[in-house]
Amino acid sequence: MDDGDEYARARAAMVREQLRARDIADPRVLDAMARVPRHRFVAPHLRVEAYDDHPLSIGHGVTISQPYIVALMSQLAAVTPGDRVLDVGTGSGYQAAVLAELGATVWGIEILDDLVVTARERLAELGYHDITLRTGDGHAGWPEQAPFDAIVVAAAAPEIPEALLAQLAVGGRLVIPVGPRDEQSLEVVVRTAHGCTRRRIAPVMFVPLVDR
Repeated sequence: MDDGDEYARARAAMVREQLRARDIADPRVLDAMARVPRHRFVAPHLRVEAYDDHPLSIGHGVTISQPYIVALMSQLAAVTPGDRVLDVGTGSGYQAAVLAELGATVWGIEILDDLVVTARERLAELGYHDITLRTGDGHAGWPEQAPFDAIVVAAAAPEIPEALLAQLAVGGRLVIPVGPRDEQSLEVVVRTAHGCTRRRIAPVMFVPLVDR
């Protein structure tokens, strides 16, 4: 997947300095982040910044999350090979690619059709065939494909959407930023046989989860 040694070196440095040096300890997540060519998910003029420690614009007022956040959400989702995973707010398709590298079959929802078209073409070019995308409202999830072993949401909701909770399998993990823009926190909800557990992880700042 590499476009050259320069990107490979930058990606290795990203994993070493931004992920492993922090709290990303899952070796499978580190390996997945080392494999996915993030520079292919941004515009050519931004590729020099693709492995830097910050988000980048992908147009339409949307960003590709910083590598650390993608790795953290992937680690919290605790994806194992064969899992069915819903990616809400697919954007560029980068998070979906990382989830696929972890062995998941991924369904991705993005509200902006232009981003869906671009992400679908990009993922196909990179050989990701276990990712299905559609345009839609992330609040509603993808009930036809539920239940999911994990749901990863790349936009903040004021409250956790009930539809997403309903689409979690027992034992499934929902990773989602919750709260108003200046008070968001990344949370993990685990569905149990008797309800759900909820855990706050860290303060974050995401674009809002919007509907039509």
